[in-house]
Amino acid sequence: MSAPLRILVTGGAGFIGCHLCEKLVASGHRVVALDNLLLGRRENLAALAGNELFSLVVGDATDPATLDAIFADGVDSVFHLAANSDIAKSHAEPATDRVLTFDTTFTVLDAMRRHGTRGIVFASTSAVYGEEQGMLAEDHGPLLPISHYGAAKLASEAFIASFVANYGMQAWICRFPNVVGDRSTHGAIYDFVRKLKATPGRLDVLGDGSQIKPYLHADDLVDAILLAWNRFDAPVNLFNVGGITRCSVARMAQIVVEESGGPAEIVYGGGDRGWIGDVPQVAFDISRIASLGWSPRLDSEAAVRAAARWGFEAQA
Repeated sequence: MSAPLRILVTGGAGFIGCHLCEKLVASGHRVVALDNLLLGRRENLAALAGNELFSLVVGDATDPATLDAIFADGVDSVFHLAANSDIAKSHAEPATDRVLTFDTTFTVLDAMRRHGTRGIVFASTSAVYGEEQGMLAEDHGPLLPISHYGAAKLASEAFIASFVANYGMQAWICRFPNVVGDRSTHGAIYDFVRKLKATPGRLDVLGDGSQIKPYLHADDLVDAILLAWNRFDAPVNLFNVGGITRCSVARMAQIVVEESGGPAEIVYGGGDRGWIGDVPQVAFDISRIASLGWSPRLDSEAAVRAAARWGFEAQA
């Protein structure tokens, strides 16, 4: 896929989407970012302002008319990142993930079908595996997600597979755990930084701190996605991407306090998870993507520290 393409990135002004847009444009592709700016921010795309290869459309990925207007000019491939990112919110309002996570996927797929676009790269999640022990490989099953977010992502994967089989499409489905880095708009590190700015000297943490997961820097994730997109060539290419180490929430809190430059008491709320739907432990088998020569440049603790440092600088 070395020839320049016209690419649609849904959620392109979001935390991961903005990094992806920059990398695609740097590779010579013409990129259209579609974002409703609920979480995405125009300033995330400041580095692309005025670039003739890039444009931002403010709109909703569940609106067929908006998609038709974009696809009318020709779209070679879609990177579909638009989704709900607040698992706790969807517990209280289950329709959140049906609309923002699943309906966005179906509407994008149907627009691709109508306009003859064949390639989709989908941002999935470790949440599709549910609460499982041991190393999670791509062929693990049955898949029993415990959050509406994970369920909507899994349903999206299923519809992507059926559209590939029915309409001659090709898909790359990337399952990843917690992603951190600059320009983040949500997540534990983002929340920790905000809490310490609001109440210096005290950091309240959901759960007992024992939750432990891989953390991956956004730059490493984007590199892995693009490598898989260029190298994997099956009709449906399913792959895990994650850090080679894990970091506990307790250690993350300590790192954020260290990067704040001042002492703080860390106060834990108790329980083995932060909210209903939270998976307290995740271990990822990344041998499939590693077979292409990929490994993250930052391990989990280094990625957390880089994200915390950016968070304090951004909120200075």
